[in-house]
Amino acid sequence: MRDSRIGETLWSEWSGEGFEPTSQDALVFFTEDHVDIENETVRRALASALQRDGSSISLGNGYSAIESATVSHGYAGEVDEAIYFTMCNEDGETRDGDYVDRVIPITWVEI
Repeated sequence: MRDSRIGETLWSEWSGEGFEPTSQDALVFFTEDHVDIENETVRRALASALQRDGSSISLGNGYSAIESATVSHGYAGEVDEAIYFTMCNEDGETRDGDYVDRVIPITWVEI
């Protein structure tokens, strides 16, 4: 049976290019769109993602990790139909001067 809880697939671990976390040890998750991390559905989905990937031992531990997280909003997209995102500016230009195929608002959370 498929899990259909609201927000269940909202967050993924960032494996793209261009986003530099404030700490080298940070675990970075992202979601498409600029979301409010204080929203209960958003928080629950992130805490659940942390638990599912083994970064926290429980949902409560995931919530605790979110309390000290750093949140960033920006933009990303795929360059030449790549399978991963590259951070870009609002106009779609990457730091290397390439342009993404489609600009997507992104929220990054550093745990």
